[in-house]
Amino acid sequence: VEFYFADANLPYDKFMWTLHTADPQHWVPIATVASFKRMREFAPLGAAWLAEKLAADSAALEVDETKTKIRRRTEVTEPKGQFERSVYAKGFGEENPELQAKLEALFNVYGRTNAVRMRRDDAKKFKGSVFVEFDDMSSVDKFLNADPKPTWDGQELLIMSKEAYCDMKIKEKGLTGNAAKMRKESMAGTGRKGFNAFREMGLVDDKGKKTGSGRKGKEVLLEFLGARLVVHEADGGSVDAADVPFVKGATLRFDGVEGDVSFDDIKGPLKARFARPPFVQYNNGDAWGYVAFDKALSDEDVAFVKEHIPTVSSRPVTWAFLEEDTEKTFQIERANAAAKRALHFAQRDDRGGRGGRGGRGGRGGR
Repeated sequence: VEFYFADANLPYDKFMWTLHTADPQHWVPIATVASFKRMREFAPLGAAWLAEKLAADSAALEVDETKTKIRRRTEVTEPKGQFERSVYAKGFGEENPELQAKLEALFNVYGRTNAVRMRRDDAKKFKGSVFVEFDDMSSVDKFLNADPKPTWDGQELLIMSKEAYCDMKIKEKGLTGNAAKMRKESMAGTGRKGFNAFREMGLVDDKGKKTGSGRKGKEVLLEFLGARLVVHEADGGSVDAADVPFVKGATLRFDGVEGDVSFDDIKGPLKARFARPPFVQYNNGDAWGYVAFDKALSDEDVAFVKEHIPTVSSRPVTWAFLEEDTEKTFQIERANAAAKRALHFAQRDDRGGRGGRGGRGGRGGR
């Protein structure tokens, strides 16, 4: 399930991206995910079982209060270094229904994999080879330098880095100069075929290069901390830092957590006092995080937070305001993250002038 929502798949899977963007909060029905082909073996256990399993075991996904929807815990980001972290392997014989799971099990022995892609010809027939994207370079080295060499059904596999495979094919075809360069860019994935959410949002062009959006029409506005900001198309959606209002005392930092954090554990108790749910930023593994509001907090507001959220994930926490410079920087980051979403939805709906409220955004935040 995590693979469906991963950076390596979600922005390149049109159906999954449609599900992801259909809800402003990015919730996806668990029943829909449970119906996918690769989930069929779990069908007898039911969607409720899947929800409980994800809630208990997944660090990348969160389950809503109704146990019927899931979403990523972090914002989607364009993957970096995929080409360098990818390998080629050949020698897997004929395809069968269990092959994908067996392939993943094989490569996961050497490290966490983001994707194991079976290569097919124009007729969709399996070629007997795969491209595998590992999560880190140490896993790539471990696989390529394994002793003994990786095998399949007792036979040693032909393995190499994806870059070495690309160079080999370019040499076989006798390509040189710009032709060789363009061919390598295509094989490397920078010119990835098919759906590309970053291209749809105007973050990359058809060749995979970063660019601004080419959208024309009414300006996109963003309501943020009481101000209305113009969203620029540069960098896929941004605002002028000078235009972002600084609201001192609108952000609290919590310290003392361990492991995973449920954003609903923080947002839920605050609904009784704050009309708009706050923005929570937390990165898995950190002992701290931020809770940002849409106004400056009064002493009574802070007292309410401390009284109603004395613990996070069963760990006692302390609450404090941010230093002024830290809060200024954080609010600008929030505004730019919200600008990217506002521009994306304006482009998708093609309605122009539609801004976001700026209540969510930022790496690791909900």
